[in-house]
Amino acid sequence: MPKPIYVLSGPNLNLLGVREPEIYGRDTLADIETRCVARVKDRGLTLVFRQSNHEGELIDWVQEARESASALILNPAGYGHTSVALLDALKTLSIPIVECHLSNPAARETFRRKTYVSLAATGVVSGFGAASYELAVEAAAGLIGA
Repeated sequence: MPKPIYVLSGPNLNLLGVREPEIYGRDTLADIETRCVARVKDRGLTLVFRQSNHEGELIDWVQEARESASALILNPAGYGHTSVALLDALKTLSIPIVECHLSNPAARETFRRKTYVSLAATGVVSGFGAASYELAVEAAAGLIGA
């Protein structure tokens, strides 16, 4: 069995479904995880699906992915706009990296329009709400040839 695809979500994404639903939708992160797992099941793939509000923990998981993952999907949330440390960790990976956003950062406030993560990402999926995660999973599976 191939190594799992890591799906990491950053700060405040534990509040999906209740936090600004007009922007982020009403699906919870657990709802999204269930749909993502279903997307890869037929391909014989597995996911490691995690969320943290702590930058250092996300960096630890990115470093873990170097050895343990076949691809990485990252919704960095606010850390995408601020964390050079997260970018530095991502640059150590040799696996595909898919940046994922529920909203379209390019259509939002100026400070959200650029992310450090994009500098290391293989590709970006954004603006499709909860389906952005599912599309990112499909992209990652394709990048690893599954």
